[in-house]
Amino acid sequence: MNTSFIYTYANFFKEHFYSLGMDLITAAVLGIILNVLIIGVCVFLIDILVRNIVIQVFKIFNDPTQRGFYDFLMESNFPKFVAPFAETFVWIEKGLSAYLVVLSILVFRSVLRTTRNYFGTKERYYDKPLQSYVQILMIFAWGVGIFFIVNVLTSFNFKSVATLGATSAMILLVFKDTILGFVASIQVSVNDIVRIGDWITFSKFGADGHVTEINLATVIVQNFDNTFTTIPTYSLIADSFQNWRGMQESKGRRIKRSIYLKQNKVRFLSPEMLEDFNKIELIAPYVAHKEKQNLKHNTSAKIDKTLSVNGVNQTNLGVFRNYAESYLLENDKINSDLFLMVRHQPPTDKGIPMEIFCFTYDKQWENYERIQADIFDHLIAAVPYFGLEIFESPTGSDLDRIKS
Repeated sequence: MNTSFIYTYANFFKEHFYSLGMDLITAAVLGIILNVLIIGVCVFLIDILVRNIVIQVFKIFNDPTQRGFYDFLMESNFPKFVAPFAETFVWIEKGLSAYLVVLSILVFRSVLRTTRNYFGTKERYYDKPLQSYVQILMIFAWGVGIFFIVNVLTSFNFKSVATLGATSAMILLVFKDTILGFVASIQVSVNDIVRIGDWITFSKFGADGHVTEINLATVIVQNFDNTFTTIPTYSLIADSFQNWRGMQESKGRRIKRSIYLKQNKVRFLSPEMLEDFNKIELIAPYVAHKEKQNLKHNTSAKIDKTLSVNGVNQTNLGVFRNYAESYLLENDKINSDLFLMVRHQPPTDKGIPMEIFCFTYDKQWENYERIQADIFDHLIAAVPYFGLEIFESPTGSDLDRIKS
């Protein structure tokens, strides 16, 4: 038979309904249903027609006055078995029913994919794991469809507890990872743990980048070196990882870094140092005010100032700490509305850590790193002006100088 004729006939109803203004999916579904009904009716009519023709032909050749070969054929129901019998139509009907089940699942899948693609264009749903939802619903649809197909073809009773138990055990064994992924997908979505577009760091899997896809079984991360890392979805709730979304949605990105200063360079301020510090614009008001407070206290308490250790005194480390804080407050790239602090941490064998804690307005990685580098470039260069020195482990040249 000409394939173009078959194609034209199969699409006749779809094109007719579509020309009447019906949407393409509905027109295609109605066209398939009508084609199946017409084929079923034709098969049924052919069955009746052929059955009667064969039986009547044998009756014509049968001589009623004499028992012959045809009589024995009639007695053995040969015409009935030659003609398309009722059981054939039953199997055709079962096949069509099974086909309708598969067709329904495919139509359902098409609707799901269309829905996913549509909502994927909406900003509100852009970061949602829509693919996971589609996969979950399709697994459920195919599970129900397989049960219906087996039931239609074999009339098998699924109400048996033993059968359900065995089926459940098989499903748990075969689809263990899928079930774990299914549970994890629900928890990830409900608890809003990860969204598409989030920057996550997952050291266990070597992932450090943005989430590009969330599936039923895996989460795909595009790292900053443009490689891709696949993470099992279940690991998002079973293991610990870092999600930077909170930082991206906040008003600033944190800087938290220390400068290590040598302890043996910490001094009380001498008159010469006071004179030099009064020339530094950022801290001149602070140094003058603090010195006035100290002088007032020492005078009222009659402190013997022949030794600097007596009474209340400023130190070069304290002045530098105040300088660093004033520098951050004056920096227009630092969000002073958020927490800002410069503090000393407990001394270590590498010196005294002076920690800078603040937040930048700009959260983009490369800009953030530039801002942070500029801050520490300046503070490191400013350290010698306060009579301080940065700790650094001795190198070969340092050891050579000590020996000489």
